Amino acid sequence: MSQMIDWNTAVQTGIRLVRPGPAVSPEDAYQIVAELRELSGQAQGHVRDFTGMDGALDPSPAVVVDRPDWIRANVDGFKVVLEPLMEQLSAKRGAGLLGSGAVAQAVGSRVTGMQVGAILAYMASRVLGQYELFLPPDPTGHAPTGRLTLVAPNIMHVEQELGVDSHDFRLWVCLHEETHRAQFASVPWLRPYVQEQMTAFLLASDLDPGVMLERLKDAADAVADMVRGGDSSLIDAIQSPEQRKILDRLTAVMTLVEGHGDFVMDAVGPEVVPSVAHIRSRFQGRRDGGSRLDKTIRRLLGVDLKMKQYAEGSSFVRHVVAKVGMDGFNQVWTAPGTLPTHDEIKDPARWIARVVGTPELPAAR
Repeated sequence: MSQMIDWNTAVQTGIRLVRPGPAVSPEDAYQIVAELRELSGQAQGHVRDFTGMDGALDPSPAVVVDRPDWIRANVDGFKVVLEPLMEQLSAKRGAGLLGSGAVAQAVGSRVTGMQVGAILAYMASRVLGQYELFLPPDPTGHAPTGRLTLVAPNIMHVEQELGVDSHDFRLWVCLHEETHRAQFASVPWLRPYVQEQMTAFLLASDLDPGVMLERLKDAADAVADMVRGGDSSLIDAIQSPEQRKILDRLTAVMTLVEGHGDFVMDAVGPEVVPSVAHIRSRFQGRRDGGSRLDKTIRRLLGVDLKMKQYAEGSSFVRHVVAKVGMDGFNQVWTAPGTLPTHDEIKDPARWIARVVGTPELPAAR
């Protein structure tokens, strides 16, 4: 099958468009990288002690990258997830719906690569760190299947922008990202579950050309409404009914893991990050701010949805831990069936009644 996304174009476009990070000397850059690696190791211990999740499946050190390296790594991850899916979609839809002819497909894949690159360029200047779930397989079989990445220039930029203590801020960020490592390294079924939901979401798209054209029109209307300051959602506009059900499950699990990260970074913070209250206050202001154009782009890309997930997920975790303790909360990681639903995230008491209160599971200590 001809490539639907020109990945080389995506990387080249992203690197060309991404803004440079703060200017630092080679000596300062070396010091920042060394400190982030050290703080990541400290945070791993704090997260393990607080959550009871040992993350033993992935003891590797954090990888510290710049913005172009972050773009390259994400394209590698996209290829791992999307290329098998594209083969399935191509087989289901047939060549006629994807455009006939090698030239047409080559031009289309290049345009799509440029679009992917532009999105990655925007995100590469915002992301502080991430646990990369999907990496190319290691031929030796020794490397862990995921990788914790910290984006040094973005961490530096934000700490300077907020005027916060750099050591405290870096450790605070590491606490959040190490929580994600603990989640996916300690819960072996979580990564395949997320990938299964992503695969199902993409394969559930409507295949009828007329329906697809109508969806594109709805998406264009949604974009126009957002630019005017309305409340339309691009994500809603392009979904089929089946995709909405899958997205509810995917949103629920991502809200849980993001909120859990936020909860842990603030709960552990007072013990090891003296200025955590000041950092949280300043950082929340940054999340809520930005120009109108920036806010529109964030909504288009789903960034605002992620901000909402932090708040809702953190509230869910905080409520459950307060009611049934950390052991009770950790029953959430037992199996896919013990994950909270989209509705239970908003009403934690329903999850507690369903999971912690069921006779099949031990009561929280």
